[in-house]
Amino acid sequence: MMRHISIILIGALFGAGLALSGMLNPSKVAGFLDLFGTWDPSLAFVMGGGVVANFIGHRIVMRRTGPVFASGTAGFRIPANNAIDSKLVVGSALFGIGWGLGGLCPGPAISSLLLVPGDAVLFVLMMLAGLAVGRMLTSGPAATPAAQA
Repeated sequence: MMRHISIILIGALFGAGLALSGMLNPSKVAGFLDLFGTWDPSLAFVMGGGVVANFIGHRIVMRRTGPVFASGTAGFRIPANNAIDSKLVVGSALFGIGWGLGGLCPGPAISSLLLVPGDAVLFVLMMLAGLAVGRMLTSGPAATPAAQA
């Protein structure tokens, strides 16, 4: 139960931070990308604040022996793959294109559903469709660990 409460509180804190910083407004992203027009650097400050907060939080959390609400596990499960491959590059490019065209990334889009649902619902539906298509494309026989061995 405490795990669910902490998830709700952390999500609400994240959403409130997005709302306070103005990141639920797609014109903020467009203003940041408009380098030769009326450039708005506020997104860079939000990203920088996120990087600093993540850096500090990561240092604190990694001193622990494992996740707070994990039962029966020892340690954190950290991905060992750090290769830059075609899936990473294509996925990053698609994310960037979607962010640039739609003006939202997944966190702000979901948060926007509560504040301005009319503007965000189509974006979120298309985002979910894209996630489903991506999952279908990567769940073939070549994507399973047994097939790669």
